[in-house]
Amino acid sequence: MPVLTFLYSLLWRVVPLLAPALPRSGKLGKALRGRRGGARALADWARRARDPARPLVWYHAASVGEGRQAEAVLRGLAAARPAWQLAYTFSSPSAERWAASLPVDVAAYVPCDTAAETGRALEAVKPAALVFSATDLWPELVRQAHGRGVRVAVTSGTLAPTSSRRSLLARSLLGPAYAVLDRVGAIDEEDARRLAELGVPRERIAVTGDTRHDAACARLAALSPGAPHLKALRGDGNDARPVVVAGSTWPADERVLMPALRGAFDRGARFRLVVAPHEPTAEHVAALEAKLDYCMPQGMRRVRLSALLGARDSQPLGTGDSASRNADAIVVDVVGVLAELYTMASLAFVGGGFHTKGLHSVIEPAAAGVPVLFGPRWQGSRDARLLLEAGGARAAGGRGELSAALSEWLQNESARAVAAAAARAVVERGRGAADRSVRLLIDLVERAS
Repeated sequence: MPVLTFLYSLLWRVVPLLAPALPRSGKLGKALRGRRGGARALADWARRARDPARPLVWYHAASVGEGRQAEAVLRGLAAARPAWQLAYTFSSPSAERWAASLPVDVAAYVPCDTAAETGRALEAVKPAALVFSATDLWPELVRQAHGRGVRVAVTSGTLAPTSSRRSLLARSLLGPAYAVLDRVGAIDEEDARRLAELGVPRERIAVTGDTRHDAACARLAALSPGAPHLKALRGDGNDARPVVVAGSTWPADERVLMPALRGAFDRGARFRLVVAPHEPTAEHVAALEAKLDYCMPQGMRRVRLSALLGARDSQPLGTGDSASRNADAIVVDVVGVLAELYTMASLAFVGGGFHTKGLHSVIEPAAAGVPVLFGPRWQGSRDARLLLEAGGARAAGGRGELSAALSEWLQNESARAVAAAAARAVVERGRGAADRSVRLLIDLVERAS
């Protein structure tokens, strides 16, 4: 066993033992505890409900972002092959509740990436195929699956030029897993080329596109205009100010965004603000409200979305309260509604571009036909590049640039409309990837059987 593989295996034996000592509310502790029980959860389901006469596809996606890319394919598979069974795994606690909404037979944390745990799960569910969404490839799980004759694939396969997976260390660890992949549906030709450089045989790669575009459009099509959180944003319907929706923001984003918004206000822009922090903990929400109070004009009426919905009060705020009807700023302190809130936006600011972890998904606002603004750390996002090239987005390097862009789009309705149409056109051009990925997986399973 190579030294690096040995160290990786040793790490996965040791780290999960630390889970009980980690805070129960922390993401790392939740993830490790979930993964320690992943193989057991899959095995328990298999004892109750696995039908070995039916092919099973095991689909894995790290978190909600990659899960949305998988969702469109899972729904297509469920419709095209209703006799098949589907298992879904994830590694981030953020996906735990969301995974329950997927059309699958079982959803669980992916097991710890050891030979014993991955082998136990594979023996229990006996998949015909193991499929990874986007990037989250686990080397021991791939090795165990390949050794058992399970077909292994990737959909919406991508590898950004800045990805750490291209480093020498990562390539040494992941190279054997990439080399045994049976099929890869890459997002575009550049991703296909970079994946081949990591060891995927080029003849096994097809360009199928990014299924995130299909998923975003499907979610919008299923949206109910009467949803309570959308009604809350509409107020009394008499406020004609454009709406800025700032989504998935980190404190680093907010330190730039709030003064930039004040700068746009001082230039004459009038707007309503909806801000949804990436992690709406009580501490983050309170700090965000303090930033709003400090940076924005005096007399600004702000309210939390939970108060509008009555989620934390015995009664919702009275309809005669101007703050509840046409608030100047709504702080989103509930989760799972951001993509829908973008449908109410005149323009969107997507967080992460001023944060070290990089830009969050820009495709949801673009699918809603909303022009997008973000910070300078966008290079790892293909969708951001496509939007910039099409004129549906702008990147700002700092407070001044962001304030100027906000001011122009807020006060120039025709320029905003042109950018909105360009953003939506990017998404429309990307549709069809889910159907191509479904066909790829059906072919993979049925040719092997």
